[in-house]
Amino acid sequence: MKVEYIHRHRFATRTEARLKIATWITDSYNTRRRPSAAGGLPPVDFERIISKARAEARQEVKAA
Repeated sequence: MKVEYIHRHRFATRTEARLKIATWITDSYNTRRRPSAAGGLPPVDFERIISKARAEARQEVKAA
């Protein structure tokens, strides 16, 4: 989001930034799309799985 939208725009106020960012997210982020690269999972589910796997990997590195 930062690379694709925030760094490419200037906002006069925080309120304007919040409104435009929320609109961009709503327009750009499709929670129903099932990309084949994610094994057919919706983006929300795929991100949840990836986050959990990363947290587990960090724990393993700390334990070693």
